[in-house]
Amino acid sequence: MGMSEFYGPGDEASSIATIHRFLELGGTFLDTADMYGPFTNEVLVGKAIAGKRDQVILATKYGNERGEDGSWKGINGRPEYVKAACDASLKRLGVDYIDLYYQHRVDRNTPIEETWGAMKELVDAGKVRHLGISEASAATIRKAHSVHTITAVQTEWSLWTRDVEANDVLATVRELGIGFVPYSPLGRGFLTGAITSLDDLAADDRRRTYPRFQGENFESNFAIVDAVKAIADTKGVTPAQLALAWVLAQGNDIVPIPGTRKVSRLEENLAALDITLSDTEITALNSAAPIGITSGERYPDMSSVNA
Repeated sequence: MGMSEFYGPGDEASSIATIHRFLELGGTFLDTADMYGPFTNEVLVGKAIAGKRDQVILATKYGNERGEDGSWKGINGRPEYVKAACDASLKRLGVDYIDLYYQHRVDRNTPIEETWGAMKELVDAGKVRHLGISEASAATIRKAHSVHTITAVQTEWSLWTRDVEANDVLATVRELGIGFVPYSPLGRGFLTGAITSLDDLAADDRRRTYPRFQGENFESNFAIVDAVKAIADTKGVTPAQLALAWVLAQGNDIVPIPGTRKVSRLEENLAALDITLSDTEITALNSAAPIGITSGERYPDMSSVNA
C-alpha cells in the first residue's frame, strides 16, 4: 500500500526492486488491493511479478470503491460489483487468477451471503483460488464461511492493536481453522521508534489524520514504544524486529504482512523470523502493551471495521 499511496510519495523503481529482493530472499506472499493508488498498486505489483508468477502467492482485495480521480464512493459488496472488480484486478495485475481474493470491507447494505455467493462463483470460474475477508466481526465471519470456506481473515493486529484477542475474532478464526493475516504488525510504523513526532511524516501522510498519532494520544502511545525499545535493546534486536517476533510467536496460523518501500527495512523485517522469544520475554511484552492500552481509535471513522 505504502508504495503507492497514504504514507507519502513512493518511487516505482525502488518499490519494484524491493519486491524483487523479497522474492530473491525466499518471500512468496504479496498483498495488494484495488483501492491502493487507487488502482496503481496492482499495476506496480503486476510489473514486479511479470515472469515470476510461479514464485508468488498473490492476494488482492475489493470492496472500498473509488473513482479514477481518487474519490471515495463507499463500500460495495453487491454481487455485480464483486465480479467486475475481480476482472479489473486480473487485468491490472496481468495474471489469469488470484490466489487469495479478499472482501476488503463489509458492506452493511448488502447481505454477506449475497456477496459471498458472488465470490464463490469467482472460485468456480477459476478466476480466484481462495477467499478471504478483512476487518469483519466474528458473526460475519461465520456467515461468510457458511457460504464458502474462508482461507484467511485479515485484520490489524500488533502490540498496539490487540482488539482481535478481545472481540472473539481470533477465537472464531481458530475454531473454524482459518488462517490469520495481521496487517500493520508494526503499528503503522509507530512501533519501530522511527516516528518521534508528526514532523517525521510527509505532509500528505494519511497517518497525520489518525487519532493515535495526534496530540496527547501520540505522547501517551510513545510509552509503548519506549517499553518495546528497552526490551529490544536488551535482546540485541531492533524494536521493529521485536514487534514482528511477538506477532509471529502467536502461532503457526499467523502470517503478518509488514509493508515497506526500502530493501534495508525489508531485510530488517525478515530477520525477525530468526528471533525466538522466551516465555519471560513474551510476558514482558504483554505487560508493556496490554490489550486496550493504546490511546485513540485506529481510524478517524471506525464505522467500516468489525462489521
